[in-house]
Amino acid sequence: MPRILYAIQGTGNGHLSRALDIVPLLQQRASRVDVLLSGPPADLTLPFAVRYRCHGMGFIFGKKGGVNFVKTFWQLNSAAFLREIRQLPVESYDLVISDFEPVSAWACQLRRVPCVALSHQSAVLSEYAPRPEKEDLIGRAVLRHYAPATAQYGFHFDQYEPGIHTPVIRRQVRELSPSNDGHYTVYLPAFDEETLVKRLRYLSGATRWEVFSKHSTQESEHGNVRVRPVSGAAFTDSLARSAGVLCGAGFETPAEALYLGKKLLVIPMKNQYEQACNAAALACLGVPVVKSLKDKHLVALDDWLRTGRPVPVQYPDQTAAVLDKLLLEQLPVLAR
Repeated sequence: MPRILYAIQGTGNGHLSRALDIVPLLQQRASRVDVLLSGPPADLTLPFAVRYRCHGMGFIFGKKGGVNFVKTFWQLNSAAFLREIRQLPVESYDLVISDFEPVSAWACQLRRVPCVALSHQSAVLSEYAPRPEKEDLIGRAVLRHYAPATAQYGFHFDQYEPGIHTPVIRRQVRELSPSNDGHYTVYLPAFDEETLVKRLRYLSGATRWEVFSKHSTQESEHGNVRVRPVSGAAFTDSLARSAGVLCGAGFETPAEALYLGKKLLVIPMKNQYEQACNAAALACLGVPVVKSLKDKHLVALDDWLRTGRPVPVQYPDQTAAVLDKLLLEQLPVLAR
């Protein structure tokens, strides 16, 4: 059985959510699975050991709807990143699988070791996947070269081509019994608590909001808006009981909301090409997209609250089959 290095990008919770299902399945199919995690501290508690904890090249969420480029720039340490690349023993493994993780990808590139991408970003880069009307050549180039790979297996909101698969919906979500307690679950990590409370209270005094904020360390109540620190278990519970979900145009949270039959509205992060692509794909499915929380977009949000409906999707559990396909196709290549 093979020895596998599975590398996870820790920025945001989507990669970590996928890992909750993927790592145990890999452990069933390999003699050894070592996990690498890079980026900022994770919001989710991982139920498996992390062998390599790297600084990597993550980004810092801002508070006004986008990336905080100043903090992101200052936390980058090119010397540390290069050292991590040189020190990671990728040649000790039969297979390196990267979920958009740059240290493992560039370590493989440096030593000419194959690196297999198993990620949402691989699907976003497909010529068949939806793109925003306004092309971003720089953003697309960054997405393509951030974590280079020799083979790609992708996940997206729909199966746009044979190499793209529907989302990994983690077991904890598949086992939920969704209900509707009337509140709306909010996860917009690129906005601060003050902005979210101000805008959501303005929308409707009768609507109950449960906001999960990366910028808050303790729970607080603001009229009809309840703000909570990000917690995996609490967020999943809120999601299951919600009437709808307001979130960024990431991947896992919108996919889980769609799977659970929740009505969904997304606000893509500013200057983030991947989220612009996700927003385009969600719009094709019929999910409403607004650009920001500015006054001019609140009418669309109010309309969604009054008349929005869930978008039906079919997301069968394909994770084990995708991994079997990857191992069947890639291990013979590595053996030659």
